[in-house]
Amino acid sequence: MSAVRHFIDESVKKAEINDYLKNEFENAGYGGVDITKTPLGTHIVIYAMRPGLVIGRGGETIKNLAKTLEEKFQLPNPQISVAEIEIPELNAEVIASRIASALKRGVHFRRAGFWALNQVMEAGALGAEIRISGKLRTDRARCEKFRNGYLPKSGEPPIQYMRQAVLHVQLKPGILGVKVRIMPPEAKFPDRIEIIKEPKEEPTEEPIEAETTEPTETTETTETTETETEK
Repeated sequence: MSAVRHFIDESVKKAEINDYLKNEFENAGYGGVDITKTPLGTHIVIYAMRPGLVIGRGGETIKNLAKTLEEKFQLPNPQISVAEIEIPELNAEVIASRIASALKRGVHFRRAGFWALNQVMEAGALGAEIRISGKLRTDRARCEKFRNGYLPKSGEPPIQYMRQAVLHVQLKPGILGVKVRIMPPEAKFPDRIEIIKEPKEEPTEEPIEAETTEPTETTETTETTETETEK
């Protein structure tokens, strides 16, 4: 097997695992997965808003999940750990799931898009873009974008920092696609220069000794003119 084919197969397997976990833990606020191969097996980190639902009572759910991943996806010795999402509004998977739930409840797509965009920007994101496509109003498919902030799409920073998720919603008119892109606040860009101002040292004033001045006597000379009286 060539190296290119190996990486393609690994990416496809990771996408299948992500879809499986997304459907399995939708009620737990699923927020993504990280899969890392180690010498002892496969280390899997599942991000969720409610980790207790992923772990289960006495760890039963997570044990069954480990068996399923090992048998169905051929992962050697899976070691699963669950991490809680600190800020759900900065997680693309969570935002896409919220938009999908709103669309299923009959919320207008524009209202759902602007509502989710405001939540992301209020959480401190540098930029965000929400794209909803499909048969939105008529029988002809179209696309609607909701964007705010600074969100570059090319170069190294988007590859390294951008968080994105794609979700499909089955509605009565047809299938709608929801794509979310979020640029987190910790992203660094080469065209942004931070100027750090060092605090200025205040000059220390030496105490001034009070000069003692001796009082000077002022003599006032008064000229008296004698008026000659009668000689």
